Amino acid sequence: MTANTANTVIAFDLYGTLLSTESIAKHLEKHYDNAKAQSISALWRRYQLEYTWRLNSMGKQHFQAWRSSRYEDFSVITRNSLLHALADNNDQLSNDNIERLMQAYDSLSTFSDVHPALINIAADPTIQAVIFSNGTKTMVNNSVLRSKDLSPHASVFQEIVTVDEVQQYKPSKATYEHLAKQIGQDPSQMSKLWLVSGNPFDIVGARATGMQAIWVDRVGTGWKDAMAPDLQPTAIVHSLEQIVNEIHSRRL
Repeated sequence: MTANTANTVIAFDLYGTLLSTESIAKHLEKHYDNAKAQSISALWRRYQLEYTWRLNSMGKQHFQAWRSSRYEDFSVITRNSLLHALADNNDQLSNDNIERLMQAYDSLSTFSDVHPALINIAADPTIQAVIFSNGTKTMVNNSVLRSKDLSPHASVFQEIVTVDEVQQYKPSKATYEHLAKQIGQDPSQMSKLWLVSGNPFDIVGARATGMQAIWVDRVGTGWKDAMAPDLQPTAIVHSLEQIVNEIHSRRL
């Protein structure tokens, strides 16, 4: 996609922003009671993120260019983090059941505010929406094109950008610059791009590169991330339905 300078490009994070990673618990409830399913679900997500950060940290610099000494794609990370979560609960599942859970991860439920928000964005010709995810192309395409929740809105997204090609995970600077290049934006003008994410680490990463970033605070707890106090969200919303108005009020 080539960015239209008259429009605003909004990059939506997928997991934890459009798709609820907590919704996988209902599939785990086929094997466990509610409490254990919730516990495994939370640990699964925790290790999924932790593994991406570990792999980023295990990279090395070589002649001023970043080369990753370790990289596993997000589907491998997702499977391995599930195994870790199960082990923490002194449990395991058969390979067939693991595979069913992996398939279920490609059709997570959306948050309740996603449907009306995407309708609003589709009706606004000044906004170009893309998806920007740690997930593999296959995982993200499955979620966008096949899931009952997101597939009706597939045409809203003009591009699907993943980190596969750079082999690093958010919040690495290279991933956000990769996003800019993929949508035809000069990486030296990152301030023209907007990220929408429910993940604080993603917001901080985007702001560190100069992007605008809207944090989705659905539970209303307020911004607490203190890793880099100077890197605050450009805006905070409690529902994705507020995105369009927020963008229009803050256009550069």
